[in-house]
Amino acid sequence: MVSDQTLAEFSAELTSKAPTPGGGGASSVCGALAASLGAMVGNLTLGKKKYAEVEPRVKEIIPQLEALRDRLLELSDADAAAFEPLSRAYGLPKATPEEQTLKAEVMEAALRTACEPPFQIMETTCQVVDLLAELAQIGTRIAISDVGVGAAFASAALKGASLNVFINAKSMGDREYADDLVARTQALLDDGCKKADATYLAVERGIRWPKR
Repeated sequence: MVSDQTLAEFSAELTSKAPTPGGGGASSVCGALAASLGAMVGNLTLGKKKYAEVEPRVKEIIPQLEALRDRLLELSDADAAAFEPLSRAYGLPKATPEEQTLKAEVMEAALRTACEPPFQIMETTCQVVDLLAELAQIGTRIAISDVGVGAAFASAALKGASLNVFINAKSMGDREYADDLVARTQALLDDGCKKADATYLAVERGIRWPKR
């Protein structure tokens, strides 16, 4: 499991020729890091008189981000597991019409299965984005740059996970299902990245230029 590995072990597996982990798993880990950064900012906000008014809300946000972090690490493993049937399906024989029909059926099911974790990674990361946007407003200013880093990671996670949906949807035979999936994925990508990028820019502008 990703959560049981060191960063060196995970990155070494990512470097290898093994089919998993891949871009989907890496995107999920990136989303988990975004959640961790947000939780850190929340923890640094607690106990400071300046932020006493928002402390109750921050106390609610921290466990939510911790749960989302754990979920994203689980989804990294789920992404690897979901890709295995697809990897096997690509190797099925197709010499006869019967084999071709069977392969097409198995491939279609495997492609749908492979799309589920990255889509869920996107849904979960969008929840992280919402909480980061809130922390950008109420979190301690001394660590606000970490909210920006988290937003940048979340945006990257959304983009990376979307590519895993798009490449598998492209190979589906059921174009109605594929087109609907692509549309839903694009909506998550557009909405999530818009908010994540806006949070990043707000943080950047707030720390690069002094108030006048």
